[in-house]
Amino acid sequence: MTHPKMPDAALGGTPAATTAAVPPQDDLSLHVTRRPRPGRWLAVLAAALFAAWLAYTVIVNPNLHWDIVAKYQFDGVILKGLGVTIQLTLLSMALGIAIGVLVAVMQLSDSPVLRLTAGAYTWFFRGTPLLVQLIFWFNLALLFPVISIGVPFDGPKLISWQSNQVITGFVAALLGLSINEGAYMAEIVRAGIQSVDPGQREAGASIGMSNRQILSRITLPQAMRVIIPPFGNQFISMLKTTSLVSVIAGADLMTVSQHLYLANFEVVALLLVASLWYLVLTTIASIGQHAVERRYSPGAAPPLRHRVLTNLVPGRDRKEAAA
Repeated sequence: MTHPKMPDAALGGTPAATTAAVPPQDDLSLHVTRRPRPGRWLAVLAAALFAAWLAYTVIVNPNLHWDIVAKYQFDGVILKGLGVTIQLTLLSMALGIAIGVLVAVMQLSDSPVLRLTAGAYTWFFRGTPLLVQLIFWFNLALLFPVISIGVPFDGPKLISWQSNQVITGFVAALLGLSINEGAYMAEIVRAGIQSVDPGQREAGASIGMSNRQILSRITLPQAMRVIIPPFGNQFISMLKTTSLVSVIAGADLMTVSQHLYLANFEVVALLLVASLWYLVLTTIASIGQHAVERRYSPGAAPPLRHRVLTNLVPGRDRKEAAA
């Protein structure tokens, strides 16, 4: 018996005639046409014209004395003041961080006395102007002519110094900047510590870790993601805040610039020299801040909790601790 020949389509094939008979499909890709926005282009044009006019005015203005700016930009006196500014910034931030961490831990303590002391410290030094604090530290000799170490309440003194010899402009600036910065860093660190899940601290306590170990190995490493951005802002702000030291003759960049323009009367030129160096310093600090933020940003590295926990438990295998 002869069976009729089944079409190729039934066998899973596609006849050539059928394929050729299918009409070509139309192009269904979307062609998006942006809505014209003349207002945006007008704003861009106006901004470009203003920037060009401002640059031209600054460059050709004969009163700016760019030759004086170029002469003093790398002058030895300016560079020495720049070094003092960098030293003040680094030392003040280091001391401010140490004070801030201590005060933040006191604020989160179970002791009401420690909490009250820390709260009074942040309240006072955040509530009074930094300029007033700098002038106060510089004139500390008016309140304490002699600084001594010994038995309190008019007891015998082991060693003494004249305040005028100890509290120089640099020391007064360092005291004022670091103590004031410590009050702000305390709030930043406190917010970072409170952002960590309390279960992390409970886990550390359950395996026998002390409060110091929990703070240094669990809480602070995880709080860095919250602490780093405002810390970077505070560091950049400190670079510029050091200019206030000029009121107490702290020998910083602003101080030496003032001394120079009081001698040659090139006020604007010397201010431009100082401003350009401040821009260089803040730019470098901003680049460093972005690099550190990327390092601690989510997804930039393996989960911080697992990396921390692998080094926490003494006497256990790291793989078991991480699991």
